[in-house]
Amino acid sequence: MQTDRYRVDHGSKVDLTAYLTDDAACHDIDKADAAVELAKLSARLRELQETIYAQNTHRILVVVQATDTGGKDGTLTAVAGPLNPQGVRVAPFKSPTEEELAHDFLWRVHNEVPTNGELVFFNRSHYEDVLIVRVHDLVPEHQWRARYEHIRNFERLLVDEGTTIVKLFLHISNDEQKERLQGRLDDPAKHWKFNPADLTERKYWDGYQTAYAEAISETSTADAPWYVIPADRKWFRNLLVAQILVDTLESLKPTYPPDPVGLEDIVIE
Repeated sequence: MQTDRYRVDHGSKVDLTAYLTDDAACHDIDKADAAVELAKLSARLRELQETIYAQNTHRILVVVQATDTGGKDGTLTAVAGPLNPQGVRVAPFKSPTEEELAHDFLWRVHNEVPTNGELVFFNRSHYEDVLIVRVHDLVPEHQWRARYEHIRNFERLLVDEGTTIVKLFLHISNDEQKERLQGRLDDPAKHWKFNPADLTERKYWDGYQTAYAEAISETSTADAPWYVIPADRKWFRNLLVAQILVDTLESLKPTYPPDPVGLEDIVIE
């Protein structure tokens, strides 16, 4: 599967209404075939991740953002779940604490970035500080707008120090969000996932779409690109994300470290 079409080129002005939320038909693949392909990609991803962990050189950061019900948790379960827990970590970013609010907006983020050999997934991220704060007018415009440059510089610092960054926006339609919220109400096993606050946030749909579009436009760079993932179909979303990660890790050409000197002379009795 070719993934370049989903990458936002540096300098592009994003209009999310021009991006499909369901693109499966364009790839002539169905759910059953996708399951087979995902299994193959998962095996390859495990192999690559193990090599990266053993090599202990590369650092990989995957930022996952979406509107409510967009599928962040489901994507991480499907794609990151099969990986070896050694060298893989998920960092969830919930509402900031009082201590975090007393610092700059990147203070709590920097401590969670990957170390050598680590693959780290951000479930939400520093981008909340140009999204929810904008939509709900929590900070002045001049403050959140200045954060675009701070984010670009922060990510540039990580890249210069050896981190590979991939950013994924899981793009769903308004109708799909409605259906998923209704599904949480209809299924008792999913009641725990339903939050009445999601209904309030849903009223700000247009504001969030505008905020995401500008954030992606301002911060998709050659070294830290955004991918807009059609996410109405969960199976297609998972397949595309897995392919992007496999492509990214393969581009690093990871290798196992050289054998210790004298290994060939060791005899285990």
